[in-house]
Amino acid sequence: MANVLHVGLVQINTRADKAENLEKVERLVGQAAAAGARLVALPEYVTYLGPKDRFEEIAEPIPGPTTERFAELARRHGIYLLGGSIHEQSEVDGKFYNTSTLFAPDGTLLAKYRKIHLFDVCIGDTVVAAESQRILPGSEIVTAEVDGHRVGFSVCYDLRFPELYRALADKGAELVFVPAAFTMFTGKDHWEVLLRARAIENQYFVIAPAQIGRHEPDGWCYGRSLVVNPWGTVLAQAADGEGIITATLDFDHLNKIRAELPSLANRRLSTFAAAAEQVATR
Repeated sequence: MANVLHVGLVQINTRADKAENLEKVERLVGQAAAAGARLVALPEYVTYLGPKDRFEEIAEPIPGPTTERFAELARRHGIYLLGGSIHEQSEVDGKFYNTSTLFAPDGTLLAKYRKIHLFDVCIGDTVVAAESQRILPGSEIVTAEVDGHRVGFSVCYDLRFPELYRALADKGAELVFVPAAFTMFTGKDHWEVLLRARAIENQYFVIAPAQIGRHEPDGWCYGRSLVVNPWGTVLAQAADGEGIITATLDFDHLNKIRAELPSLANRRLSTFAAAAEQVATR
């Protein structure tokens, strides 16, 4: 059999109505599965993008109602399903995790990743965000297996921290997920550049399902969901609207790139070990 994986990415405009968002997810996942996707990926905060004062109401445990629904979707279509991310309940009052999940075709929960880097920025008066006011950071680097291939996890703002992506490469990742709700202001300049850079420097596939459009009360997401191969070539890009994109990942091509341009193998790790130790002890 060919050493390939057919993937589908869902691009969606999540709003404040959780039930309506989940109905839309089910429809689009069905479309991606019907198009032949073995793996379907959803974007960040796929169940809710609305006022922060409702987080207590919409957050859930994992396993919980939404992840059980994702598991059933995976079983129904016989696919791997990346559940984007949802608001996960935590042990701290008023705080939550931004958590991504992966389900096997039989509905088994294969992995759970809590977003490590939180979006706390102030870019003039255009982008002002303090994700850490309501979200707790994760601390675990997570991988899992999809049809014999090691996959790695990240979420949105993680994309700006290359050390996470190198750590995933060191753990054997051949494909890394970046479900996102990138802002329009930053996305137009940084989204594709960063995704292609992470793919090139780590020589793996990157699949990045994204939120698109306006979200209550004042958010606006860039969209342009992408699939990038280890050479940095864009295999698929979503248009400016809701829908799906599909692509075929060729792992023989990945292996060829790593053999012919062995940048991961050519690293001089000893040169940087001392510098990393100095940073850690500051």
